[in-house]
Amino acid sequence: MIPLEYLHTGQWADVADVAGEPGWITRLAEMGVRIGSRLRVLQGGSPCLLQIGDCRLSLRGDFTAQILVRPVIAE
Repeated sequence: MIPLEYLHTGQWADVADVAGEPGWITRLAEMGVRIGSRLRVLQGGSPCLLQIGDCRLSLRGDFTAQILVRPVIAE
Protein backbone atom coordinates (compact mmCIF):
# COMPACT_ATOMS: atom_id res chain seq x y z
CA MET A 1 0.00 0.00 0.00
CA ILE A 2 1.14 3.51 -0.78
CA PRO A 3 -0.31 6.98 -0.22
CA LEU A 4 -2.45 8.22 -3.10
CA GLU A 5 -0.14 11.23 -3.45
CA TYR A 6 2.57 8.93 -4.91
CA LEU A 7 0.51 7.91 -7.95
CA HIS A 8 1.16 9.50 -11.33
CA THR A 9 -1.26 10.83 -13.92
CA GLY A 10 -3.09 7.99 -15.65
CA GLN A 11 -2.52 5.39 -12.92
CA TRP A 12 -5.38 3.30 -11.54
CA ALA A 13 -5.58 2.09 -7.93
CA ASP A 14 -7.90 0.45 -5.44
CA VAL A 15 -8.48 2.22 -2.13
CA ALA A 16 -7.06 0.11 0.71
CA ASP A 17 -7.52 2.43 3.70
CA VAL A 18 -8.55 5.97 4.59
CA ALA A 19 -7.08 7.69 7.66
CA GLY A 20 -8.09 10.86 9.43
CA GLU A 21 -10.98 12.35 11.34
CA PRO A 22 -14.24 10.34 11.27
CA GLY A 23 -16.08 13.22 9.59
CA TRP A 24 -13.47 13.36 6.83
CA ILE A 25 -13.68 9.59 6.25
CA THR A 26 -17.49 9.79 6.08
CA ARG A 27 -17.36 12.70 3.62
CA LEU A 28 -14.93 10.85 1.35
CA ALA A 29 -17.17 7.76 1.45
CA GLU A 30 -20.13 9.91 0.38
CA MET A 31 -18.05 11.03 -2.62
CA GLY A 32 -17.14 7.44 -3.53
CA VAL A 33 -13.71 7.17 -1.91
CA ARG A 34 -14.05 4.13 0.33
CA ILE A 35 -12.17 0.90 0.89
CA GLY A 36 -12.42 -1.23 -2.25
CA SER A 37 -13.32 1.57 -4.65
CA ARG A 38 -11.24 1.95 -7.81
CA LEU A 39 -9.97 5.35 -8.85
CA ARG A 40 -7.81 6.89 -11.55
CA VAL A 41 -5.47 9.85 -11.25
CA LEU A 42 -6.39 12.35 -13.96
CA GLN A 43 -3.88 14.94 -12.75
CA GLY A 44 -1.20 14.36 -10.13
CA GLY A 45 0.15 16.94 -7.73
CA SER A 46 -1.74 19.31 -5.51
CA PRO A 47 -4.55 19.60 -6.11
CA CYS A 48 -4.93 16.05 -7.40
CA LEU A 49 -7.78 15.36 -9.82
CA LEU A 50 -9.34 11.90 -9.48
CA GLN A 51 -11.89 9.90 -11.43
CA ILE A 52 -14.10 7.65 -9.33
CA GLY A 53 -16.74 5.94 -11.43
CA ASP A 54 -18.42 8.70 -13.45
CA CYS A 55 -17.38 11.43 -11.00
CA ARG A 56 -14.35 13.66 -10.72
CA LEU A 57 -12.93 14.85 -7.43
CA SER A 58 -10.16 17.32 -6.63
CA LEU A 59 -8.17 16.90 -3.40
CA ARG A 60 -5.26 18.82 -1.86
CA GLY A 61 -2.00 17.00 -1.26
CA ASP A 62 -2.39 16.83 2.52
CA PHE A 63 -5.63 14.88 2.02
CA THR A 64 -4.21 12.52 -0.63
CA ALA A 65 -1.52 11.50 1.87
CA GLN A 66 -4.27 10.06 4.12
CA ILE A 67 -5.67 7.75 1.43
CA LEU A 68 -3.75 4.48 1.04
CA VAL A 69 -4.09 2.63 -2.25
CA ARG A 70 -2.95 -0.48 -4.08
CA PRO A 71 -1.86 0.43 -7.62
CA VAL A 72 -3.54 -1.63 -10.34
CA ILE A 73 -1.01 -3.22 -12.69
CA ALA A 74 -2.05 -3.11 -16.34
CA GLU A 75 -2.58 -6.56 -17.81
